[in-house]
Amino acid sequence: MVKQPDVREDYSDVLISDFADPVFQAAFRQYFAEIGIKVKDWDGLFQEMNRGDDGEKNAAYVRLSANGGAIGFLLFLPIRFTSWFFEETCGFIREFWVADEFRGKGHGSELIALAERYFLEHGITTSILTTDTARRFYERHGYRKAAGCKAKNKDEVFVKRLK
Repeated sequence: MVKQPDVREDYSDVLISDFADPVFQAAFRQYFAEIGIKVKDWDGLFQEMNRGDDGEKNAAYVRLSANGGAIGFLLFLPIRFTSWFFEETCGFIREFWVADEFRGKGHGSELIALAERYFLEHGITTSILTTDTARRFYERHGYRKAAGCKAKNKDEVFVKRLK
């Protein structure tokens, strides 16, 4: 399912929930090419994204330039943390990328704001992510290192209370 794009004069934002969408696939391929990751089975990767985790579905905002090229995207999903007594659903930012030529122009800040607004509209009041490259960016946006929380990928974990 593709939500109607939020169109501005020089870019548009599209909410993607079907990762077979060519708009998302082009942006994701560009992202992986930039960071040097090679994928043998692109179709399998995008099918896996459509399955989601524990019943939760991935979603993404893709920002497109006026000519339809990818400016960036933010891939996220609700993730439920449970224990024998407590439960909380957080908005997990899985992948976040802005094309090199568009960095430093506010697109990353606007994409993260879109995801946070989505979380709040869906009753999610905590955003969580890992990073090994953009610590200062996230700190400027109110994220704090989550002391005692460890990610399986060994990256630092950051959290933000949205309300």
